[in-house]
Amino acid sequence: MSKAAELAALIGSQTAQGNRNLVINGAMQIWQRGTSIDTISNNGFLCDRWKIQHGGTDGNVDIDRTTDVPDGKGFGFSQKVSMDASESSLDAADSIRVVQRMEGQNLQSLKKGTSSAESVTISFYVKSSVAATYTVNIRDEDNDRDNAKTYTINSVNTWEFKSITFAGDTTGALDNDNSRSFDLNFWIDAGTNFTSGTFYNGTWAAGDNTKKVSATTGWLQSSSPTWFITGVQMELGEQATAFEHRSFADDLALCQRYFYKILGTGDSFSPLSGGGVLRSTTQGDVPTTFPVAMRTAPTFAESSAQLCSENGSDVTSLGNNRSNAFMGQQEATASGLSGGDAGEACYLRCNNDASAFVSYDAEL
Repeated sequence: MSKAAELAALIGSQTAQGNRNLVINGAMQIWQRGTSIDTISNNGFLCDRWKIQHGGTDGNVDIDRTTDVPDGKGFGFSQKVSMDASESSLDAADSIRVVQRMEGQNLQSLKKGTSSAESVTISFYVKSSVAATYTVNIRDEDNDRDNAKTYTINSVNTWEFKSITFAGDTTGALDNDNSRSFDLNFWIDAGTNFTSGTFYNGTWAAGDNTKKVSATTGWLQSSSPTWFITGVQMELGEQATAFEHRSFADDLALCQRYFYKILGTGDSFSPLSGGGVLRSTTQGDVPTTFPVAMRTAPTFAESSAQLCSENGSDVTSLGNNRSNAFMGQQEATASGLSGGDAGEACYLRCNNDASAFVSYDAEL
């Protein structure tokens, strides 16, 4: 083999090895929204890219970033799910799961819907206060198809490594676009609305909620239950490989495609945007260039922000004015500026609150 061929083969090998993990933020190191929340809402996010879905729970579902991690594996953080009270009884619709939704254009390597469909292996580290058999469910949203398998927590409050392989699905290709195509679901517990059917158990089939979970785990009815996860990896093939550790900067950039948050710098009046132009004494157009291309034009939110020219005024609404995936054009409305006229420069700043922020959401 020539030197050029050897170099090309080496580069190809490194590229393949360097992009194994199809999960974003599998090491739970990016938390732009905060690191702890009591009573997270259904379909809420805290740890970037990981959605919490729950229904019918009596107690509050809490999410925390913790430094409780498996020894010697290179992880700094895990995601902890807990409840402050147990269910008195498990209703049919009760459920709780941790989910990552994925774009179809990032999963074309699965070759789903072809005769060459690839197997995928999902590996992770998990710990729970309840020893039981839990379910991992993968879903093709484009074609309404599901598969699911189980793993067992053998010892309570002990980190365990798990690996699950799913056969490739020769039915139904994933859309090659930026929409939601695929869900990775870690079910923590569920009632009979999700357990009463014939469990998928490794077989791809049409979507049916009653088949998604093998059985209740008893987690929701346990006293102050906890469940931790980190080191989540989804890769092609039938063998789990060592977790692909990304740099903080790389994981942050991947997460910012879906959510981007500008925080104050610690100063009570630090800026939250670049310069814009006032339309009037109550409204200004303020642009923000995103650090990476977002999945789609995002929705905006703010907390304790001011529209500022010569003086500041509290923002009462933050609209999306001709934004795209690369730049946000914020239409900021304020209660009225003193000393500011149409055509003058303006910007967004913290309103005497170092925790103020502006955020941009393009989640699936």
